[in-house]
Amino acid sequence: MKKLVIIPTYNEKENILSIVNAVLSLKRAFDILVIDDGSPDGTAQIVKDTIPKHPGRLFIEERAGKLGLGTAYIHGFKWALEKNYDYIFEMDADFSHNPNDLEKLLAACKNGADVAIGSRYSNGVNVVNWPLSRVLLSYFASVYVRMITGMKIADATAGFKCYRRSVLENINLDKIKFVGYAFQIEMKYRAFVKNFKIVEVPIIFTDRTKGQSKMSSGIIREAVVGVIMLRLRKIINRL
Repeated sequence: MKKLVIIPTYNEKENILSIVNAVLSLKRAFDILVIDDGSPDGTAQIVKDTIPKHPGRLFIEERAGKLGLGTAYIHGFKWALEKNYDYIFEMDADFSHNPNDLEKLLAACKNGADVAIGSRYSNGVNVVNWPLSRVLLSYFASVYVRMITGMKIADATAGFKCYRRSVLENINLDKIKFVGYAFQIEMKYRAFVKNFKIVEVPIIFTDRTKGQSKMSSGIIREAVVGVIMLRLRKIINRL
């Protein structure tokens, strides 16, 4: 079974080599696709210099500019389907997602889940090094999503996930509208309305120690409005 970890990057030179080495050193053979959005700090060059050390396991797709997290993952999903991967993962470059937890997500999908979510909130609040304001924003964002959409998911904005390829094949990726937090919600919601089995796997989320967060007020606004738009499109049968 072929397994691909998609890692979007923008100015991650301080993290990228370490995260690549950590993933590729796992017992199970996870391949990596880095989607770099024209990082001016040289992130892409670090990856390209590393590729010869891991032939057939490390790949990069470079894009012209900062086009958004959601479009990066859509690019990666299409690439993964073309290359016949069976399990496709979303993962951050900054070690907020523990590479060892990839095994847990894979196990959940092998045991029957169609989508496995690395969840910060399915077993209490498991977040390290975030200020209280950020924890509350994230936690209550998920409460809000549950209220509007009806999804019984504790961590609706989670970005650490594993998909069976059948999920991505049955979601029209060209119709995905959002790029930030709302992208993560939209992908879960589209899987939910198609009755795919979604399972949450408890993880400990640790905020980055190197590099800068990509969070912005625009991303938060998109999520707030986007959830309502998703629900309305479902009601009028346009999702």
